[in-house]
Amino acid sequence: MTSRTDKKAQRRADPLTRERIAEAAVELLDAAGERGLTFPALSERLSTGPGAIYWHVSDKNDLLGAATEAVIGAALPARPAPSPSSQPQPQPQPQREQVHAVALALYDAIEAHPWLPAQLAAQLSRNPWGPVTARIFEGISRQVIALNVPAHSWFTATSALMHYILGAAAQNAANTASARDLGPDVSRASFFESVAQAWQELDPHTYPSARAVAGQLGDHDDREQFLAGIDLILAGFAATYPAATERTPSATERTAPRPPHRPDSP
Repeated sequence: MTSRTDKKAQRRADPLTRERIAEAAVELLDAAGERGLTFPALSERLSTGPGAIYWHVSDKNDLLGAATEAVIGAALPARPAPSPSSQPQPQPQPQREQVHAVALALYDAIEAHPWLPAQLAAQLSRNPWGPVTARIFEGISRQVIALNVPAHSWFTATSALMHYILGAAAQNAANTASARDLGPDVSRASFFESVAQAWQELDPHTYPSARAVAGQLGDHDDREQFLAGIDLILAGFAATYPAATERTPSATERTAPRPPHRPDSP
């Protein structure tokens, strides 16, 4: 059993920082949600007093912001912008895969932390000048710029991609949480089967489209559907800026054999 003297010695050897507080806050949020994040609970987890915590964070909103910043910082590490260099650089991933990587980093962070979507919405609307909004926008906008989207459309294109990523990821996380709340015996598949059945029973004259796709609900893969949406947006960029945007070959084109080159062909 750890004595008070041992705890005090541990505190002296491991000084309290905003980063350490944010890490502990993330753990509490993951375990018990926003209601479970209290200063007494945080003090107990950190073996310190509330006054020491208030030295680093001003209130609960600041604490939530620090926790959100920690998760997004881990998902999208800050990297300096590339600069011209005489040294040979490693061959980058195709641009489509780089966009997928950024999107999936945010998708996985939101799936792993059910409290995150609400905090991201709060950061985007209430603190757009803060580090969370800037980190997300920077991570996505670099991909948009690398696609050679014209400069006058950077903000619009980045915003469209960002809102899709955050919105779709949040909805998938909410679906998972809803299925989990129904009990341990309810799987994701059975959850969507019940939704599909409800759609199939809708009035055919009022909801013909919903009834038509009902059978696809249970068979779809969330991550594949998420990435398919990304590819639709990238295809939209390519159609809007045909002379500038990198064209992404289809799966058929990537696997089909190339015809032999004819000497008289251009």
